Amino acid sequence: MSLVLHAVRLLGFADTRAVAGRFDLDVSETQAALEDAQARDWTTYSSFAGTSGWSLTEDGRAENERLLKTEGGTEAVQEVYDEFLPLNALLQQACTDWQLKPTDEDPLAANDHEDPAWDAGVLDELRVLNAQLAPLNRRLTEVLPRFQGYDLRFSRALQNQWIDRSDVDSCHRVWFELHEDLLATLGLTRS
Repeated sequence: MSLVLHAVRLLGFADTRAVAGRFDLDVSETQAALEDAQARDWTTYSSFAGTSGWSLTEDGRAENERLLKTEGGTEAVQEVYDEFLPLNALLQQACTDWQLKPTDEDPLAANDHEDPAWDAGVLDELRVLNAQLAPLNRRLTEVLPRFQGYDLRFSRALQNQWIDRSDVDSCHRVWFELHEDLLATLGLTRS
């Protein structure tokens, strides 16, 4: 149940297959766990705009946090989180630079990706972040194996130049999920 609730938290809103896939869980066992969680008022299933999925309730979020506290490793995760925060600001800037390319006329002009030097600069920044993420992820995984793979997912996204897309495992999406995982583990909020 712990990994199922945590997957829903990290994904925010996802169908059963995506929840199961987050930690490589069996789909039918995940479905049963989600339904059990729904009976306990920890998850809710909803549909809108042609998509359906699971999300956590406030009680489910509290249960997820309670379960995470039993894992231990908080001190090591806090150390990594302290190193992660400055990198997070760099990632946010890189994603902004991927989306926007200011001009003299418009400081918020969309990046049309017609300037190879601009895009190469952003990709270089992301490569630096990628190199810094790997050792942080290794340290997290040594303490809590559920952190495994963020670095590989980020590398794959970067290789495919999936920087800010929401329909694939993009650099931004992987980073956002890691940030949420760190916050959840430490019992913190984004604010």
